[in-house]
Formats: sequence, C-alpha cells, structure tokens
Amino acid sequence: MNEQGRFPGPGEINVLGEALQPCSHDPLTGFYRTGFCAAGPDHAAVHLVCIEASAEFLVYSKAAGNDLSTPMPQFGFAGLVPGDRWCLVAGRWVQAHQAGMAPRVYLRATNREVLGLVPLATLKGYALDLN
Repeated sequence: MNEQGRFPGPGEINVLGEALQPCSHDPLTGFYRTGFCAAGPDHAAVHLVCIEASAEFLVYSKAAGNDLSTPMPQFGFAGLVPGDRWCLVAGRWVQAHQAGMAPRVYLRATNREVLGLVPLATLKGYALDLN
C-alpha cells in the first residue's frame, strides 16, 4: 500500500494515456504483486511491460540470466508457462527486443513509465490488444 492507503496500480496510466489495466492475477504479477505493472507512488518499480510469455521467449530469457520458467516455491512462484501474462522489467524487454526475442505485449496493461525507454511505435509492433 502507498501512503494514501491504496495499492499501486489503479490510478496509474498506460502507454495509450488511459487508466492502467491489470496484467495478471493468475499468476499474480507486478513488483507489488497487485496484478498491475505499477511504477508505484515513488515511480521506483520497473516491472512495467505486460507481456504474454511464449515458449521461445522463456527459453531466451533463461539463457539471458532471467529464468522465469523454473518454479521457486520459496517465493510463491510457480514459474511461467507459454500463454501466461507477466509484468516484465522494462530493461529486460528492451534487451529481448534488441536480440530479436521480445515477447508480445498488452498495451492497456503496460505502464506509461516505460515510454522513457521504448517508443510507443515500437511497442505497438508487438501489441496484442490493438484493434
């Protein structure tokens, strides 16, 4: 909870300039584990990009030193499987993009804070929720 007694996420803005939508409640994601890719009241959290994990991305991510597929029960983490939605660290998404392995994204659940690292036009090329 922040200083106003609210959980981070609701009230934040997505990359489209709209209210930030939840990314995933199963698995429960986000730095604050609220289901939102929230930056938080101090804008310190960097788990800002709502992705859909693919098998290829999970293999790449593990090889790049960010193992998202191996369960870690001591942290209540079951491990991601293809199709799971997850709030990915913005810098990790950029790294994957530069390697040609970036996962698809949900723009309505991706925090606008990521626009300091990634142009909206680039994100739109990976969007799963644009009509």
